[in-house]
Amino acid sequence: MLVLLALLTSGGAAAQVPTLSAQDAWIRATPGVDVAAAYLTLHNGSTHPLTIVGVSSPAAGQAMIHETKLTKGTSSMRPHERLTVAPGATVHLEPDGLHIMLMMLTRTLAPDDEVPLLLKLEDGSTLTVRARVRPLSQE
Repeated sequence: MLVLLALLTSGGAAAQVPTLSAQDAWIRATPGVDVAAAYLTLHNGSTHPLTIVGVSSPAAGQAMIHETKLTKGTSSMRPHERLTVAPGATVHLEPDGLHIMLMMLTRTLAPDDEVPLLLKLEDGSTLTVRARVRPLSQE
């Protein structure tokens, strides 16, 4: 299991204690398309809620958190503009649920590439995560 821990940073200075961690960040390879979805597990190790208000990546012209829902047999996807992670909680971004949509990819994503993701929090801090690209056949 790949574990990525990152310090939240604000104004270029590292926070004293890591409060938000990301694990198992991955993206499915995207041959021939200019969109991809990123998945990961977030954990809030702090005593206060943390809210993600934006996402960016140099690999995409636009990135945002989306949520897929199945209603009466029909799947729909819509933006999830704010994602709050409660104190001590773990949130899974996974297929058929919450995920990060990467749109207008700047290059083809091939297996074993690493794609940086920058999560922007409401308090101005950020979390940088590296997502490994998996083959289409691998979950």
